[in-house]
Amino acid sequence: MRVIVLTTSAFGTAGHHLPVIATANGVEVVAVIVSQGASAGRRKNYMRTFRKISKIGVLGAVNGVRMRKWYGEDLDSHIRVRNVEETCKALNIRFEQVPSTNSPQTKQLFKELNADLALSLGNGYISPGVFNIPKYGMLNIHHEILPDYQNAQSVIWQLYNGSRETGYTIHKIDAKIDTGDILLQERVPIKFASTLAETVTTTLAEVFERSAKGLKKVLENFETYYADARPQGKGMKYTTPSFAQYLKILQNFKRLKSKNLTAE
Repeated sequence: MRVIVLTTSAFGTAGHHLPVIATANGVEVVAVIVSQGASAGRRKNYMRTFRKISKIGVLGAVNGVRMRKWYGEDLDSHIRVRNVEETCKALNIRFEQVPSTNSPQTKQLFKELNADLALSLGNGYISPGVFNIPKYGMLNIHHEILPDYQNAQSVIWQLYNGSRETGYTIHKIDAKIDTGDILLQERVPIKFASTLAETVTTTLAEVFERSAKGLKKVLENFETYYADARPQGKGMKYTTPSFAQYLKILQNFKRLKSKNLTAE
């Protein structure tokens, strides 16, 4: 099976998962495509940012910027992610860059590569004009449980709801975000550490390790998983937490960590 990887990050999910899926039996990764920009126009991005700040408040937005490090630099240091371009060179995989996710250049490359399947490993919205090109469409890994945590950042919203577990979901991409049929899902216990930031990054590192193996399993047994994919049903959508929501996340983290230590 011929597979394309599409990503917006030189590190992150694609950088971590590529060496694993490249060893999948019966799978040829024909190219990795890195988008260098946003999928929407500048005006749309400004409007989207304005709407988000209006919803979560300035303090929530500032705190959200601070939290990005947990899911970026801090996570990369835990799982030791290599630059995806370097990985492609080492594995002799074609590497391409496009100006934006849904650009004409992306569509042209997808048509030229004539792949059976595409994988979205760290992207925002992908248009039907892109994900419908491969024979079997595209799969995405959402590092949370669907449909309960659509569009959610990992771990923090589970803590907000008082849960001690997180996980990942491998699903088909459709016209909306994180709503496609589910092929594989695995729940993972939250690994409580001394701080909320460390709890998020150490837990997500474990989720990454498991989701890479899960994706390899799906690719090696694709026909079975694809045929058995199940609709999600009604879900819950999340965004960056407001500052008040963040305080509840922090409060629940301290409570659950204390209970976890007591149980041990």
